[in-house]
Amino acid sequence: MNHLIPAPVRTGGDDSGAFLLDGATTLDAGPGTEGTERWLRTTLGSAFGLPLAPRTPADQGGNTVGLRIDANLEPEGYRLSVTPADGVRITGGSAAGVFWGAQTLRQLLGPEAFRRAPAGPGASRSIPVTEIEDGPRFGWRGLMLDVARHFMPKDGVLRMLDLLAAHKLNVFHFHLTDDQGWRVEIKRHPRLTEAGAWRARTKYGHRASELWDETPHGGYYTQDDIREIVAYAAERHIRVVPEIDIPGHSQAAISAYPELGNTDVIDTSALSVWDTWGVNPNVLAPTDNTLRFFEGVFEELLDLFPAETSPFIHVGGDECPKDQWKASPTAQARMAEAGLADEDELQSWFIRHFDRWLTARGRRLIGWDEILEGGLAEGAAVTSWRGYAGGITAAEAGHDVVMCPVQQVYLDYRQDGGPDEPMPIGYIRTLEDVYRFEPVPPALSEEAARHVMGTQANVWTEVMQNRDRVDYQVFPRLAAFAEVAWSRLPAPDERDFAGFERRMTTHYARLDALGVAYRPPAGPHPWQRRPGVLGRPIEGPPPTV
Repeated sequence: MNHLIPAPVRTGGDDSGAFLLDGATTLDAGPGTEGTERWLRTTLGSAFGLPLAPRTPADQGGNTVGLRIDANLEPEGYRLSVTPADGVRITGGSAAGVFWGAQTLRQLLGPEAFRRAPAGPGASRSIPVTEIEDGPRFGWRGLMLDVARHFMPKDGVLRMLDLLAAHKLNVFHFHLTDDQGWRVEIKRHPRLTEAGAWRARTKYGHRASELWDETPHGGYYTQDDIREIVAYAAERHIRVVPEIDIPGHSQAAISAYPELGNTDVIDTSALSVWDTWGVNPNVLAPTDNTLRFFEGVFEELLDLFPAETSPFIHVGGDECPKDQWKASPTAQARMAEAGLADEDELQSWFIRHFDRWLTARGRRLIGWDEILEGGLAEGAAVTSWRGYAGGITAAEAGHDVVMCPVQQVYLDYRQDGGPDEPMPIGYIRTLEDVYRFEPVPPALSEEAARHVMGTQANVWTEVMQNRDRVDYQVFPRLAAFAEVAWSRLPAPDERDFAGFERRMTTHYARLDALGVAYRPPAGPHPWQRRPGVLGRPIEGPPPTV
């Protein structure tokens, strides 16, 4: 059991034997556990070449994997027991708890259980006698993936959901729009994807780099693609939080529909999908037409992301320069009409409109911590990215918070200070740094701390052109983050990182079996390096703010 990641709450066992999966092993799925039954048959059945047939009344003995729900357990908690006589029994507080218990069972079977077909006759199918009680620290354990800067095809997204599930992460924050591309089909506004999903070329490296990739880049998910992604996530008990970025980070939308921009300040018809990185000055105009346009976008989005699997809708709200609004007679007239003191309040007016609109439809708005500027919309939640400060302010005011400070859990940041790190961005965030990240800052009052729903790691893909580059930046650090989000670890300075590293020795073999192109502990392989491509490294330790 000492190789499990994330670490469970309690484990026990002895040397009294093991249970062996074989061709006669059955699955005994109680009511509500059918999804985990299918998942086990698909994954373990494929990895070991076993049928794992449903148990029938005629089956004798304990050669079975039993799945049950016990509402007395916490919803995502589970108990897992293994004995030679009775086989495996997983009991969860809900279907999700049973599923997380099944993830632990897969780890107990060894790296071979992470393959898609039998690797050979020597694969171990034995599970040691085990007693595990487990449950998560946080209800929000997430990863944000930016598919706007570099598009990830649907199969890559489905694979990422499998990787989240393997680490007991349960939120997929899906960053679908930005200046560099619009990635979701909106049928009433077809040019969002006809024009807004494609850019003519792409800056290669940091925005100060002189290199360009002259290959046109783009892509988008059809509405059927989105429904498939959401359903695939739901089968793995992962909630999808879609993000449509407003009112900043909107040049792709404005390039498709120029009337959305500040036409009284610039010629928006001359804009194209942005081909470089940074904070873009072209933001949405605060007009009734813009509000109606994005209400239409969100109407279609709510149909694609049902409330039971996507209660939160992310509206961005970050990095919205106010220069165009200051110069726009239309924006100034809107401020006067609404009695707004400044442009920060104008941004708040924009966010509050969609907070009311989403609330009326049974959803909750969530946005980056800039939505605090000018006053936080009632009922809104905050993803605190610029540090802890925004999350502390929001939580103390009674708003729910997801902690994801840039200085700690931005996985696009470099992993080492060596010269071989590809396109090095930001502070050094090693595997140990991520393992010692603490989502709940000590400055929070006890009452405010209850508003910390959880934490997520963020993956911005400006310098991640393909799946392997994403793998390199995300892994193995996501394993450390997953343990922080799930396990009830001691204070950061007291955490047993050496023990975690020992467990990672086995976990690297799991990642190998899954085909993950992670960064090796000794440094990047030659083919993972990007010599001569400019990054933006920041020296020194990151501030705690």
